[in-house]
Amino acid sequence: MELPEDTRRETERVRRLQDNEAPRYDRQMNFFDRLLFEGGREWACSRAQGQVLEIAVGTGRNLPHHRDDVTLTGIELSPEMLAIAKRRAAESGREADLRVGDAQALDFPDAGFDSVLCTLALCTIPDPGAAVREVHRVLRPGGRFSLLEHVRSPVRAVRGVQRLIEPLSIRFAADHLTREPLEYLGAAGFEVEELERSKWGIVERVLAVKPDPT
Repeated sequence: MELPEDTRRETERVRRLQDNEAPRYDRQMNFFDRLLFEGGREWACSRAQGQVLEIAVGTGRNLPHHRDDVTLTGIELSPEMLAIAKRRAAESGREADLRVGDAQALDFPDAGFDSVLCTLALCTIPDPGAAVREVHRVLRPGGRFSLLEHVRSPVRAVRGVQRLIEPLSIRFAADHLTREPLEYLGAAGFEVEELERSKWGIVERVLAVKPDPT
């Protein structure tokens, strides 16, 4: 799929930011996983089964949480992030096909996966709607898409703070604080089966299904 020029430019900016951030990423996420997302990675991985695709695999922080019986493929935009994920997989003995890839234009055929998961990545993907549509395309009918994301809070005061600091977070980290994945899921044709919110509504766990028309 050919991406618009402005999306391509922003994607390259995100790639550069993430390459630069890769050496520090795990140290920073250790803090946020304890503060905001405890148990979320395990939750998302527990919903994935069969042929599994993880988009935006990052440094491979989810690798220890995938079930032993899945066949795992992972893509990551940043080569520097991916190099850390590959080392983590080798050190842990986790078999996975990890490769550079763009979630907005997946290099996979239609209906090739039973499950897809994404943790804390729709906030930085330049066109999250395109990424969700691509997930829908590569999932088999009845396939499941599990997500852990930080999202726009329904609490007015918290949402106001998010909007206040979002211009800086976008500029320096390509991190959008007020996105809501449910909007993209519905537009792409998914049906939501599970939804959990926590931490003043800014943390969201979602399990969505691609309907099986048969």
